[in-house]
Amino acid sequence: MELRKTAGTCFKILLPLVLGGAILYWMYRDFDFKGMRHLLLYETNWAWMAASFPFGILAQVLRGWRWRQTLEPVGERPRRRTCVNSIFLSYASSLVVPRIGEFTRCGVLKRYDGVSFPKALGTVVTERVIDTLLVLAVTAVMLLCQLGVFTTFFDRTGTSLESVMGRFSPAGYAVTAACAVAVALLGHLLLKRLSIYNKVKATLGGLWQGVVSLRNVRNVPLFLLFTVGIWASYFLHYYLTFFCFGFTAQLGVACGLVTFVVGSIAVIVPTPNGAGPWHFAVKTMLILYGVAERDALLFVLTVHAVQTMLVIVLGVWAWAALAFTKRVEAGSRG
Repeated sequence: MELRKTAGTCFKILLPLVLGGAILYWMYRDFDFKGMRHLLLYETNWAWMAASFPFGILAQVLRGWRWRQTLEPVGERPRRRTCVNSIFLSYASSLVVPRIGEFTRCGVLKRYDGVSFPKALGTVVTERVIDTLLVLAVTAVMLLCQLGVFTTFFDRTGTSLESVMGRFSPAGYAVTAACAVAVALLGHLLLKRLSIYNKVKATLGGLWQGVVSLRNVRNVPLFLLFTVGIWASYFLHYYLTFFCFGFTAQLGVACGLVTFVVGSIAVIVPTPNGAGPWHFAVKTMLILYGVAERDALLFVLTVHAVQTMLVIVLGVWAWAALAFTKRVEAGSRG
């Protein structure tokens, strides 16, 4: 049993690494890295890259502040600096194991500020829902404004929604729904017969409290301001890098938004910091806007590498800061 668990853990860690590495190898198998060195040293404006860093940091800081706000309605009041450091550390830890960051930051708050882990995880779910809705809204606007570009993208990548949905008949939808309900009921019955049922029930209860916490947020305008600020900072962190290179400096905000949205969707694929899928999606969109393939490959490789280094630096900072952070028990927080 222990061997199987270890093998499963290794598989979860290695699969994203192999997937991301395979995509990157396929994309850069014939790339001229010698030419890349000259361009980066003599033809790249690194001042714009440096100018993008404060926005990358600000996005994570605002996310920490917003998270603290969603925890208040469920009776949890962690320190702001702990929330921010937990966000820094969560992004860095996700570079090792994709998606582990959500659990990491909840664990940090439990360890240092005595916050309930299930409640914290529930608020993370709330955050993800809000962020997803915002990204979908921006995507809808971009689809309408840049419909021709997206249509070409879907045609070239073979991700046409009609081709996917066309494979399902009405009977197929009904069978799929029936199977989903049956699986849910079976899982419920099995859990009731297990000794861990009460523990799972309590955990889900905590999650639910976290999910519904948004309706009791004390300052909704501030929450919305944090949310817009987070994604505006993410965008500026990305878009300012356009001005580092001559071949992207003139592309404009519309191209920046389109490639940003496509890249944000691509990182859903669980690879370290979206490595591989993000490169492929953003590169493809840049080519559709007239950027040469070699230049597009250089752009995504450089930007992703530098921004990943920033994530690592912030993670190291948070780890060091937390080492000097005094733990506070749940009952003693003010």
